[in-house]
Amino acid sequence: MFELSSATYASKREHYADLVQQARGLLADERDLIANAANFSALVFHSLPDLNWAGFYLFDGNELVVGPFQGKPACVRIALGRGVCGAAARTREIQLVRDVKAFEDHIACDAASQSEIVVPLIRPDGTLLGVWDVDSPRIARFDEEDREGMAALCAVFMASLGG
Repeated sequence: MFELSSATYASKREHYADLVQQARGLLADERDLIANAANFSALVFHSLPDLNWAGFYLFDGNELVVGPFQGKPACVRIALGRGVCGAAARTREIQLVRDVKAFEDHIACDAASQSEIVVPLIRPDGTLLGVWDVDSPRIARFDEEDREGMAALCAVFMASLGG
């Protein structure tokens, strides 16, 4: 049986390293996208402090559509290029927004969100699977260590889906 670690950490980097190991264990024997996305969302949401939303938007060939997540109900569809998620999908670059009010095209699905990090999910063949989106009710919640940690976590998630 898989169990969330309740350890305390000396650093954020150490916390992410442990989360990466937990994600590997959680997703190791499953290849289903929805099952892994649901468990991955729960793992991150319940392991990192100061989050109010963590989940997936999956690319349907035309736009991003909400997938498995933890948090309040979310916007269902996001056009490529719109908001932080759409920007990550269009540019295929991690978007780290310390203050969403300063992001000109931010889409406020939850008014409590103050900062956001979005990681584009690219398949090995170069096609877009979607984005991993994490919001916080705290301004400047995310930094470069979060960028590195979220990228490492998403690499584990993508590897779990196979080739």
